[in-house]
Amino acid sequence: MRVIADYHTHTKYSHGKGSIRDNIVEAINKGLKKIVIADHGPGHWLYGVNKRDLYKMRDEIERLKTEFKEIEILLGIEANIISVDGELDVDDEVISLLDVLLAGFHNGAFFKGVRDWRELYFKNKLSRIVPTLQRDARITNTIAMVKAIKNYNIDIITHPGAKVDIDTREIAKAAAERGTLLEINSSHGFLNVDYVKIAMKENVNFVINSDAHKPKDVGKVDDGIAIALRAGLPFDRIINIES
Repeated sequence: MRVIADYHTHTKYSHGKGSIRDNIVEAINKGLKKIVIADHGPGHWLYGVNKRDLYKMRDEIERLKTEFKEIEILLGIEANIISVDGELDVDDEVISLLDVLLAGFHNGAFFKGVRDWRELYFKNKLSRIVPTLQRDARITNTIAMVKAIKNYNIDIITHPGAKVDIDTREIAKAAAERGTLLEINSSHGFLNVDYVKIAMKENVNFVINSDAHKPKDVGKVDDGIAIALRAGLPFDRIINIES
């Protein structure tokens, strides 16, 4: 199994360490055929990319496409789920700039309103020390993510289960209905083996990504491949590999 595309790489436009060019060069050196630059959405209060920079990134990628013709270069964003109603921190203007929309839960997201802070931030934090809250938090997280999948044309759900607990089967079912991919994240180790086995019961497809924050980590997906293999995931359900 060989991964030929990395759909989740970060640059200095959020909290990555390298430039777009650096990531592209590394991807080419590792034999990738496609790379997506996917920095954090603007609702991440520490690392979110602003709209002005997204226009710069779009222009930069268009220029780099003429220089590096041997690889497909796409602009994405890793949007944040910011409400219990599944709203993302990207508007139509931002989405219009993108080739790929990724979305997930992040601890650094700036949630939309008081209710959203209570339900998606404080409840999840407290559920780690108050077991009686765990089931309720899991239900709330799952509802929010399912609504996001239904409300937006999300290409990839990033590291589901890594930041907050979710009902994997329900997420997989919604993703299958919408044609949304579930990410096996090589940095976070999610979907983990157990989650993949559950998600496989639905007709959903997967993608193995690096979530690289340094250029040298672009295409570094051995851990993700290992998860897929241990779970017994059929190769034809992973969209970015060659067997």
